[in-house]
Amino acid sequence: MSPTKKILMIWLLPLIMMACKQKSKETIPPNIILIMADDQGWGDTGYNGHPHLKTPNLDAMAANGIVFNRFYAASAVCSPTRGSVMTGRHPLRYGICTANCGHIKKQEVTLAEMVQEAGYTTGHFGKWHLGTLTKDIVDANRGGRPEHDIHYAPPTEHGFDIYFATESKVPTWNPMITPPRSAEDVSASLEVGEPFNTRYWTEPGKIVTDNLEGDDSRVIMDRVIPFIEGAVEKDQPFLSVVWFHTPHLPVIAGEKYKQRYAHLSEDQKHFYGVLTAMDEQIGRLRQTLTRLGVADNTVLFFTSDNGPEGTVVAGRTQGTTKGLKGRKRSLYEGGIRVPGIMEWPGKIPSGKILEAPCFTSDYFPTIASILNIDLEKYNRPYDGINLMPLVNGTTEKREKNLAFRYQQQASLMSENHKIYSDDGGKTFELYDISEDPAESINMAASHPDKFEEMVTEWHRWKTSQEASANEADY
Repeated sequence: MSPTKKILMIWLLPLIMMACKQKSKETIPPNIILIMADDQGWGDTGYNGHPHLKTPNLDAMAANGIVFNRFYAASAVCSPTRGSVMTGRHPLRYGICTANCGHIKKQEVTLAEMVQEAGYTTGHFGKWHLGTLTKDIVDANRGGRPEHDIHYAPPTEHGFDIYFATESKVPTWNPMITPPRSAEDVSASLEVGEPFNTRYWTEPGKIVTDNLEGDDSRVIMDRVIPFIEGAVEKDQPFLSVVWFHTPHLPVIAGEKYKQRYAHLSEDQKHFYGVLTAMDEQIGRLRQTLTRLGVADNTVLFFTSDNGPEGTVVAGRTQGTTKGLKGRKRSLYEGGIRVPGIMEWPGKIPSGKILEAPCFTSDYFPTIASILNIDLEKYNRPYDGINLMPLVNGTTEKREKNLAFRYQQQASLMSENHKIYSDDGGKTFELYDISEDPAESINMAASHPDKFEEMVTEWHRWKTSQEASANEADY
């Protein structure tokens, strides 16, 4: 080879390698990140018009993606909603009835297991709440207690390669230390300043002891980012499930975040402060995706597990439903309508507000569709649907209704209407949610045909759900 050709090859080789690397990245399936806050109400974002709360990164995500104006948690409390995300199925189909009830059964096909089959690396970070993480020592609400050993279900037994997780709640600041009782929901059995009763785990038998100070959302994100960096370095698609504890009680914010709300009450400073701190970490995550060159090949979802805590806005439970009826533990709108955002630059519209009702059970079939996975092979009923036709505008209305059941409450929601019962489905109310989101006018008597149609459908769904609970799907 002549000297001229050698010089040319030396000059061209890096460009050829860069082009090959870029081509390789283009063929990687999209990365998937599911973010969930804990007890964040429908009104608790800047983009939805909150008068005080600052969430610039959620606002930017909303502007760059789809806002689901009627997005719903599949249940009125945390554990069941989380189960719906993992399976696309109502949690009562496999025994997760409320918080600290049941666990993800091994027969269930989880989101992580589904994408693992497609070559993804998977990580779970934050609150798990779908089973206990240890049988060896007393931990959180159920871990290490023999009567709850049946509920041992760490993420690595359900499709996750790695995890950094707690069984349930922790304080939002210095998460391993018991906070002052003013933070609320602090057990009388705990000593302020002493270790909290819930730990972070990374594998069975391994408790985390380092980098646990300060804002809990930052503590979590410090584990998420290296996982993503490692996957990108290996050109491997990833699923990252990030379930923040914020703003679940105990609510306590660092001074840096309280100062942003110096003109408000002490309780408001803490509540808004922890949400702004979480928002900061969401911004850090989005910046990381851009820095790594994978933002355009990453599907990013954000939501909350249920509406705001408390019966009214008081103390550290400052969350708002923006006028919707009910709060956490209620199947009225305020208990289940939550923030919902989807971002996928260049693949879905930006700045779009979607009015069709959607919920957390839709994540599973939507991701299956994105990855061209046929759910028929799992041979079981799914409560969610693929959202992509609604997102991309190829269809405008949702065809499948949303069914809910929580303790003695029952509900079914269509494009415009909703039925609600608080006596186990014996008697129902009917509302036109599109015209009356506050659920103030019961139309059951004036619209008997629609009422009977929806009641009949809910009971039909209940029959299917109870058959699943009796393991007919396995």
